[in-house]
Amino acid sequence: MNKIEQLQNIFDNSNKIVFFTGAGVSTESGIPDFRSTNGLYNQQYSYPPEQIISHSFFEKNPQEFYRFYKERMIYTQAQPNDAHYKMAEFEQKGKSLGIITQNIDGLHQKAGSKNVYELHGTIEKNHCQKCHKFYDLSYILKSKDVPYCQCGGIIKPEVVLYEEALDDQTVYQACKTIKEADCLVICGTSLVVYPAAGLVNYFHGKYLVVINLTSIAYDNNCDLVINDKVAKVLSNIKVR
Repeated sequence: MNKIEQLQNIFDNSNKIVFFTGAGVSTESGIPDFRSTNGLYNQQYSYPPEQIISHSFFEKNPQEFYRFYKERMIYTQAQPNDAHYKMAEFEQKGKSLGIITQNIDGLHQKAGSKNVYELHGTIEKNHCQKCHKFYDLSYILKSKDVPYCQCGGIIKPEVVLYEEALDDQTVYQACKTIKEADCLVICGTSLVVYPAAGLVNYFHGKYLVVINLTSIAYDNNCDLVINDKVAKVLSNIKVR
């Protein structure tokens, strides 16, 4: 039995599947990841990307933050790939409890998934820091340099920056969902960013699967490890 057949067998024998996704799921939609050779952390800017997407940098230099943010973190042309659609199909057919994602691109929802817990927030939602008025992504993109609210306050994306805590309610729901799962599939993430990576420890179900291009620390504890592209792997799977 090859690994695709093993994965199919695991899915066929699971009814509460949860997908834990990272940047590797969206790279096939044209969105660069953070840590690969061509990722954001290996590109040259006036400041290190880790510094630019921190809370303190946003407060001190919102203009430079937004220049980087609009150029390197928003990809409006990106469309869901086979991985996004397959995960949505699992949910629609009652086989999946939902998706816990570190991605901020909104592609899971665009593919049709409803139960998506965005640990690191989303580019789709933005609020004025002063009056808390909501603004959509189009307003951010149309604004020149720093987007300002009608009240004069600076608008901030609902993306969790370095130095910021994850949303308590999102983390609670993610932990609850993982605890209820009988199969957890880690997809396209190196699981090195905490506290998000630590949520995997809440899984006590039957099958733990990793689908990732490279090896990760959890590999030795898994029932199945497939080192390949997530969309390529899931496109071979039937939901039944």
